Amino acid sequence: MPIEDVLLDLKHKIEKNLPAGVTITDVEFEGPQLVLYTEEPRKFADDGNIIRNLAKELRTRIAMRPDPRVLATPEDSISIIEEVVPKESVISSYYFDPDSGEVIIEAEKPGLVIGKHGATLREITKQIGWIPKVVRTPPIKSRTVKNIREFMRNNLKERKEILKTVGRKIHRECTSKDQWVRVTALGGCKEVGRSCFLLSTPESRILIDCGVNVGSDENMTPFLYVPEVFPL
Repeated sequence: MPIEDVLLDLKHKIEKNLPAGVTITDVEFEGPQLVLYTEEPRKFADDGNIIRNLAKELRTRIAMRPDPRVLATPEDSISIIEEVVPKESVISSYYFDPDSGEVIIEAEKPGLVIGKHGATLREITKQIGWIPKVVRTPPIKSRTVKNIREFMRNNLKERKEILKTVGRKIHRECTSKDQWVRVTALGGCKEVGRSCFLLSTPESRILIDCGVNVGSDENMTPFLYVPEVFPL
């Protein structure tokens, strides 16, 4: 079955299992999870069991993304978040990503932003539509942490496309009758550093980790030149 038909079939199954009055506009794979797009993120936030029950029924990880048309403006969203979240959380920055419908909130005390059992996060979504993700403000200013977070934000679109491609490959029909799996150690065995393993099946090869042995000048990198690796 073509992957588009798989997604269409999943969309129909989801619509049958949704509560009355709750709708979705699209579904898509992102890595190992199934993403639902909806114009009603507030209804999903109001009933946390919707996603939980769907995941149980379909036996897969599910995430919800709001349709960009129903999101509050970043300016209004910040004002509402600051009313909902206790000032003691000390929020230091916000980042709004319209492609994913997520707002990344950086705070010194992320637990206060999350709330008991995620209650504050759900309240934020109900009021502004955005899906809040919380990260801790580094206790000491760190250029490394800052650069990593900026890199992740600047490459969100590319990351999303990669996850979509990988997700569609994961959920496609098998093209081989063989079911074997082979793990090849390319480094990291009986040593510290340069951990690297190649997971092979009849249909794919996945490189797991690719470390460096900083204690060696001659054998720092994994054995990436062995025949099993090419072409990766």
